[in-house]
Amino acid sequence: MADADATPSAPCGDTAPRSDTKGIVDAAGLLARTRFRRHLAAPALHPYVEQYWLIDWDLSEPYASHVVPHPSVNVVFQRLPGQEPFAEVAGVGLELFTQKLEGSGRVCGVKFRPGGFRPFAPSQPVSAWTGRRFLPLDEVFTEVPDGALDAVLSPDDEHARVAALDAFLLAVGPAPDPRADLAMALAERIRTDSGIRRVSEFARAEGMSVRTLQRLFSAYVGVGPKWLILRHRIHEALEQAEAGRPVDWADVACTLGYADQAHLIRDFTATVGVPPTAYSPH
Repeated sequence: MADADATPSAPCGDTAPRSDTKGIVDAAGLLARTRFRRHLAAPALHPYVEQYWLIDWDLSEPYASHVVPHPSVNVVFQRLPGQEPFAEVAGVGLELFTQKLEGSGRVCGVKFRPGGFRPFAPSQPVSAWTGRRFLPLDEVFTEVPDGALDAVLSPDDEHARVAALDAFLLAVGPAPDPRADLAMALAERIRTDSGIRRVSEFARAEGMSVRTLQRLFSAYVGVGPKWLILRHRIHEALEQAEAGRPVDWADVACTLGYADQAHLIRDFTATVGVPPTAYSPH
């Protein structure tokens, strides 16, 4: 386990968890049916972990939640009706994620920053987990602390759950890794700079070859830089569609760097399953 002094200066100036709903399809419906909260990790973990997310529900009727995944690995502790509690590692999701919620349940998740997971599981490139779910913790981590599942899921106090997540992660890592620091910084630059539209130009600006950049992202993020650029575009478009106001999709396409509106609609439909107009009131 790395001590606090070895923590990298990753792009993590946030002082509170993100409050946007990027990636959540029908965010209003999900928030109306569940208790959904976000928390920051402990300071020593903050450079690697974007946030913890906690969901509790008690439903009289089933509800299907849908999420357009972020370029993040998640570790998820779950207590679902009719099942034994379990924990899983979920690699970066390539397809629309759907989860049926029914009865009473609880989920506590760790969302790693893009590039931030490898220091906790350095034996494999992050691309080894991409598109995969239900990976047992002991298949991914070298050593899993006893009682972690119960420690995370049992407390009704959410701050106790957050403390248990901190304890779990500090027990399994992180190992200092300068290349992970670089990958996190580059992935964050793609997320925050809408002017980054071509991988070749981005690589050149960073003093790297395209191939070197792609290898770095495969090993530490799990997907390529082009995938990140496209996925962030879809998240922005989905947020526009769900905003509840008229949307000029030709203007949105131009702002997001698409050649035309048709390309945006094609990518959105391929990812979400329906065109963006299905989520816009106009």
